[in-house]
Amino acid sequence: MKDIDEKYHSQPDKGFKIVPATLLVIVLCGFSFYLGGIFCSEKNKLESQTVQDISKAVSPSKEAAANSRQITSFAFPECSIDYQDYTPCTDPNRWRKYGYYRLTFLERHCPPVFERKECLVPPPDGYKPPITWPKSRDECWYRNVPYDWINKQKSNQNWLRKQGEKFLFPGGGTMFPRGVGAYVDLMQDLIPEMKDGTVRTAIDTGCGVASWGGDLLDRGILTVSLAPRDNHEAQVQFALERGIPAILGVISTQRLPFPSNSFDMAHCSRCLIPWAEFGGIYLLEVHRILRPGGFWVLSGPPINYENRWRGWNTTVEEQRSDYEKLQDLLTSMCFKLYAKKDDIAVWQKSSDNSCYDAKLADPDAYPAKCDDSLEPDSAWYTPLRPCVVIPNPNLKKTALESLPKWPDRLQVAPERIADVPGGTAGALKHDDGKWKVRAKHYKKLLPVIGTDKIRNVMDMNTVYGGFAAALIDDPLWVMNVVSSNAANTLPVVYDRGLIGTYHDWCEAFSTYPRTYDLLHLDGLFTAESHRCDMKYVLLEMDRILRPKGYALIRESSYFVDAIATIAKGLRWDCHKEDTENGGEKEKMLVCQKKLWFSSNSGSR
Repeated sequence: MKDIDEKYHSQPDKGFKIVPATLLVIVLCGFSFYLGGIFCSEKNKLESQTVQDISKAVSPSKEAAANSRQITSFAFPECSIDYQDYTPCTDPNRWRKYGYYRLTFLERHCPPVFERKECLVPPPDGYKPPITWPKSRDECWYRNVPYDWINKQKSNQNWLRKQGEKFLFPGGGTMFPRGVGAYVDLMQDLIPEMKDGTVRTAIDTGCGVASWGGDLLDRGILTVSLAPRDNHEAQVQFALERGIPAILGVISTQRLPFPSNSFDMAHCSRCLIPWAEFGGIYLLEVHRILRPGGFWVLSGPPINYENRWRGWNTTVEEQRSDYEKLQDLLTSMCFKLYAKKDDIAVWQKSSDNSCYDAKLADPDAYPAKCDDSLEPDSAWYTPLRPCVVIPNPNLKKTALESLPKWPDRLQVAPERIADVPGGTAGALKHDDGKWKVRAKHYKKLLPVIGTDKIRNVMDMNTVYGGFAAALIDDPLWVMNVVSSNAANTLPVVYDRGLIGTYHDWCEAFSTYPRTYDLLHLDGLFTAESHRCDMKYVLLEMDRILRPKGYALIRESSYFVDAIATIAKGLRWDCHKEDTENGGEKEKMLVCQKKLWFSSNSGSR
């Protein structure tokens, strides 16, 4: 009993200890909650005030903030006058950083982000609006392309000639001293398909001042003139100043930025490309981009070596060996000699895949067949490989002889549209109809489209080339650009008889400053703003746009005001317009670049 009583009487003491401890915990929690409430209240007030301050600085209204991207104003400085011919990804000042093997230094090498220029490229002193087409094919203002080296070195070959304030283009060339017209006449005699609309697209490697491509325009053939930025100075800039399609590029260690099986013809007139060297790897690239049944035309060494070798600082034996080596390589790639006369030789790529089966069946054959790990159309920073890209045997209507003749070709859905997600003949027809309506509306917004004021046009993010197709009857040409990160629709563009290139707009385009009259884009910033800084894309547009040239920008309402703000810093005059459909979802910005001259000079 004693033990029970003692146990019982001990309870009041224990309870006495627990109650104060509990009260203490409750009091402390309450006090902590009180202090936390005060702190959170002040914090919310501070955050609220901060948000209000930011909103006042960035967005004029809650509605605007919800529906558009607002940015602060920009004011870009002028670049030094030394940058008047600046090509960021083919800059001669960066050549020494890269190797000379196979002319690697002439390929694209874009500056890193921290070296990008955020300034406006000035025109040369004395720059004038370019001479209009078709007169521009024969002459241009000297001050617009003030390069003397090429004039001194090539005037004896009738490439060009300086006369007063102008450069004149007599239409001569190293291999066509009687003029480019007579040269192409002979070529057409050898290739009758050049006369009837069969041949529509061509590439001229080592184009000089693009006289060959310029002559072909009157014959219904659209040529991409290709040349690097090298010691010949501004070959591509001369071409574009004349109103002839051209792009900077070189066959070196990377594929050209074009899809496989696309050009109807490729041409080299003493372009100094060592076709038979390095295992014929340059010739393999021509084979890749030339469609089945397409033609490769070569004039210059070693063609007609029997009569020409004395002027080439070589021996007849060396030239005979070079010709035989070239012929063997072409045969191994399923080319056959199609025609040959005087200084011109023509080979045709086989349309019959059984040729490849026969020649490449031997595992030791060279060149070997490319394996399936290399996509034939992969052409953006894709290394050249010493293997033959065999045309897809399932494609029966991609060969040159299977395509409709020009201009019917433009309206027929190509076979390769089936390779595009959602691509059908109906989708192409719908797209063409949409662009006809849009082009009509654009001409109301910008009446100079269709006049001699607009010659060189770029569609910065085309799908099927619908914008170019809608303007096909106007005196202009369109460079159709397909994003290297978008669906691969460029084969469809070429199969329709149009031209274009792959490109990534996070980088500079392969052209000189002041080379396009009109830049058009449709939702480019909506599609690419997660990857590319809008500011740098617009600075690049300013670089390649001619003074007094135009930009037609079709964008979601979210981006339009921000683009207009940056454009003001570029010294563009812009006004916002409705699309052909009206509504608020999309808007048009119609902009014109001002002509201004450098207020400073100096070195880089």
